Amino acid sequence: QVQLVESGGGLVQPGGSLRLSCAASGSIRAIGAMEWYRQAPGKQREFVARITSGGFTNYDNSVKGRFTISRDNAKNTMYLQMTSLKPEDTAGYYCNAEIQDSSWSLNNYWGQGTQVTVSS
Repeated sequence: QVQLVESGGGLVQPGGSLRLSCAASGSIRAIGAMEWYRQAPGKQREFVARITSGGFTNYDNSVKGRFTISRDNAKNTMYLQMTSLKPEDTAGYYCNAEIQDSSWSLNNYWGQGTQVTVSS
């Protein structure tokens, strides 16, 4: 059973920083692209950042220059370093990944989310 678990969310003041983690576990053969999404109350889930298995990255314009996505393939873990946080960054943050399991089945997985609240 493959699963993704996010951690690192919390309450932070405007201008502060947080580092989110997304750890994949289970019978994993390979992990492809990994992504972060976020969803604020009453809004649709939106793309934040993406990193390929080779380390290529892209970001939504709203976070470019403030957020950095990275991954540790040896640990099957992805990170999102968030700096200069703004109240509008408040949302549940979710990770998504393409994972090939031990039966060679390729599926898309979501984590359960971690809440980030930016407020003074």
